[in-house]
Amino acid sequence: MLSRLSRLSRPKAVAVCAVPVVALLATAVFAPLPFSVAQPGMTANVLGENQGDAVITISGAATRKTTGQLRMTTIEATGPDADVFLGDVLDGWFRTDRAVMPRDSVYPSGNSVKEIEQHNAAEMQQSQDTAAQAALSYLNEKNVKVTLKLADVGGPSAGLLFSLGIIDKLDGDGSGGDLTGGRTIAGTGTIDANGKVGAVGGVALKTQAARRDGATVFLVPKAECADAKSELPKGLRLVPVTTLKGAVDALTNLEKGKDSVPAC
Repeated sequence: MLSRLSRLSRPKAVAVCAVPVVALLATAVFAPLPFSVAQPGMTANVLGENQGDAVITISGAATRKTTGQLRMTTIEATGPDADVFLGDVLDGWFRTDRAVMPRDSVYPSGNSVKEIEQHNAAEMQQSQDTAAQAALSYLNEKNVKVTLKLADVGGPSAGLLFSLGIIDKLDGDGSGGDLTGGRTIAGTGTIDANGKVGAVGGVALKTQAARRDGATVFLVPKAECADAKSELPKGLRLVPVTTLKGAVDALTNLEKGKDSVPAC
């Protein structure tokens, strides 16, 4: 190939070399890429209803009438079988309301859409069971049954908000008031049975979803403060948390106007 090129004029040699480069560029532009593009998703008030059903139903104990909202937050990502092209990736990189992530970081590699849906549903059920356990343990409640129902949402990231919703319905702020103080509070975070809050990912997009739907306060796992601050919408206050007790204390202090509310 080199000897053949040496016998060509410079313009012809450049033209010959350009052919494979153009082919590679064309492939890059038109071939699907192994990425997912995410954006702010839906939010849901766990103190209210979702698609006509109460998100939290409690039996075996008296419940309170609550004001304010506790909104769990989500992101929406292109599906595991969706084609994402170079233009989509470039657009996502330059927009603050989009995030481009390796597809394998969003969906387990090699799994079918049905398997992924089953996995997410199982994680959501486990999250709901653990959230109820953590909340009832925090309140020292026994013989109380909690049913959680949230349609079309999977994964474990609503755990903290589920626990807070149960506590607000049963005990409020502990002195007759609402845990929310009548505000629209949003947030994210997993929860374990001991009340430890875990990181979830996608918080920069979730803060945008929260503010879009009226939230003024956002509870964020402390380890994700930097991510949450990166594209923080105006008018949204971040409150970092590491435990369920810490989240309750922060909301109670916020409601009472105390200065001891943590910040990122």
